[in-house]
Parts: sequence; C-alpha cells; structure tokens
Amino acid sequence: MRLTDVERGDSPWHRALIRMISRVSGMRLPDAARVAFYDRGFAGPSLGEWTQKTMRGPSAWSVSERELMAACVAAWNSCPFCVGAHGAIAVRGLDRDVVERTLADHTTAPISTRLRAALTFIQKMTREPDALAAADVEAAHRAGVDSHALRDAAAVAAVFNVITRYANALDFAIPTEEEFEKSAGMLLRRGYS
Repeated sequence: MRLTDVERGDSPWHRALIRMISRVSGMRLPDAARVAFYDRGFAGPSLGEWTQKTMRGPSAWSVSERELMAACVAAWNSCPFCVGAHGAIAVRGLDRDVVERTLADHTTAPISTRLRAALTFIQKMTREPDALAAADVEAAHRAGVDSHALRDAAAVAAVFNVITRYANALDFAIPTEEEFEKSAGMLLRRGYS
C-alpha cells in the first residue's frame, strides 16, 4: 500500500528536501530514502545505523559480497526493489554475469565455495528459520566460513529480511535500471546512515 506521506513527504520541510534531492540527483528520490524521512522512529537513524554497520563496517566479506547477499535475500523475499538496488551495487565489484547467475541460483553460480555456503545458510535462515540447526552452522564451517564470517552473513540476512518486508508492504516504486545505477553510486559514496 503506497502511503501519500511517503510519496510526497510528511511535512513541508521533507517535501522540499525530497524535491531538492530529486532535482540535484536528476532522478526521483528512491522510496527507501523517502521512508527514512517519513518515519524516522522506524526507518530513520536506528535502521540506517544498523544497515551501515552491517553493510559497510569491518567484515570478512567484501562490500560487493554483502550487497550480493542482500540482493539474494531480496530475491528470496520477492522484493524487486531491493533486488535491483543491491544487485546494482554488487556489480560494482563483481562481474555482472556472476551476480545474475547467483541471483538465479547460487548453488550453481560461479562463486567461491565459501560464499555459496554462506548463501545456503542465509537462504535457510530466510525461508525456513525454524529449521535452522547446528548442522547448518557446521556445514558452513566445513566450507570455510568461520564463525565471524557466518555472523556477518546472518547480520546481512537479518537486516534485509526487515527491509525487504517493509519495501514490499509499502509497495516501493521500482526505478529504471539507469536510476538503480545512479543510486548504487550514491550508496557506495554515502552509505546507509
């Protein structure tokens, strides 16, 4: 359900800010940013800080690998906005064909065994959380994913299981491929908070 206040801004100040940012960037401000203006108590500083720490903080995974994980979580949650947004960032550091093949089926994609194991773990975490067990952790460890790397991957899945659900619930508008590319550059420069 699209909320009018998310679309246009919930105050004169936010409406002006949305218009200015859209004008300066040469594109419609994506709904993810509009939501941050709309409900700062939910999608504002706390969610932004959590996402920033998870996606740009120190990690065993590269920024592109974490963005690919986010795009995969989005695909598993049928969230086209987040697939497009995070896929566009992932291709800044990974080959486009690798990203597309991973999104189609990570079990056959040309990625490292370690990344494949982490994606298998977070796919189960996303789709069958009640079935996640110690055996899944052990399988990831056997594939070379240490506890720190597994925690980092699980953090990506956790934050994007939240974000993809609110993106779908609020019916985020889907930007063009060119707009996703522009937004990817901005997110890489500015981060999430």
